[in-house]
Amino acid sequence: MAFVAVGPCPGILGREKPAVSITRVKNGNVAWAVEEAIDLLGGIGSVAAGKDRIMLKPNLVAESPAFTTKPEVVRVLASLLRSAGKDVVIGEGSAAGTGFNVRGDVIYRTKNPDILDPMQQYVFDQLGYTDLARSLRVPLLNLHSGELVDVDLSNGYVFDRITLHRSLTDIDLLVSVPMMKTHQLATVTLGMKNLIGLYPGTVYYSVRAWLHDHAAQVQSPGVAYEIVDMVRANKLGLTVIDGTWAMEGDGPTEGDLVEMGLILAGTEPLATDMVGAAVMGIAPQEVPTFVAAWGAGMTPTTLDDIEIRGTPLNEVRREFKRPAVLPWADINTVWGVEVIRDSMQH
Repeated sequence: MAFVAVGPCPGILGREKPAVSITRVKNGNVAWAVEEAIDLLGGIGSVAAGKDRIMLKPNLVAESPAFTTKPEVVRVLASLLRSAGKDVVIGEGSAAGTGFNVRGDVIYRTKNPDILDPMQQYVFDQLGYTDLARSLRVPLLNLHSGELVDVDLSNGYVFDRITLHRSLTDIDLLVSVPMMKTHQLATVTLGMKNLIGLYPGTVYYSVRAWLHDHAAQVQSPGVAYEIVDMVRANKLGLTVIDGTWAMEGDGPTEGDLVEMGLILAGTEPLATDMVGAAVMGIAPQEVPTFVAAWGAGMTPTTLDDIEIRGTPLNEVRREFKRPAVLPWADINTVWGVEVIRDSMQH
């Protein structure tokens, strides 16, 4: 059964500037900062108006808390949404897990649910999301497997049809909750890049080297085309960037941690990510994903077209150490090359 994507997302000429909020974490109070960031956008009732079924999508690339979205940020968002009468789920399709598709120094690709399903549960357990979901009484979804559906995409860069977990077509609103990081393939990984985790591993493999191989055939710059296609295939209408701790240098996993003490939020995916990149001292035109998004008709195209609320950008901007950006052709010989099919007891 196919569903038709409504993308591209946001950006209608003549409308008011999209708003992005920046708040500081004061005295370690992450909850206050998240709530303030949402309030600056008009409050949870405004950002989720008319949206009853909502998925929160953190960035849980693997099992280390050093480079993943902090559970507290997701906890606050889930609680706000529940208090507004919304049905909330948390979903993710992680890239890797030690002892599953990571064995010794080798990272494999696999489509095998007997590996991916326990791997996803392991990542949830290790990062505290299993306990979080249980305490909130919120479903925790493994997006790698289960009931999958096809979503038709018009004028996609890589795909004209994308397979998704059915839950993503049943919800009214997708909330991307990434950790602020630089990235060796994408330059930055923020709200839009986080959606790579929506490609189900039982179809596109995880790690998603096969996906990037496929996109490289149409000259995807970095991993931009496969990101923009997935954004356009979904209902991404709120991004909340976890900038409590950020990563600079060779992210998404090998960089250095920086305590930023920030939360950013916005309802327009591209605008929010552009401000997130600017906080890291990275201009919009430096990010291939943004350039590809503009090519797909998404807006805004400059920071001047964005209304920043809360803490001024110039008060929080920091020149992050840049990643050593590598072409996919250099990475696909050493990362996620081999396929592994046998399951392994962890």
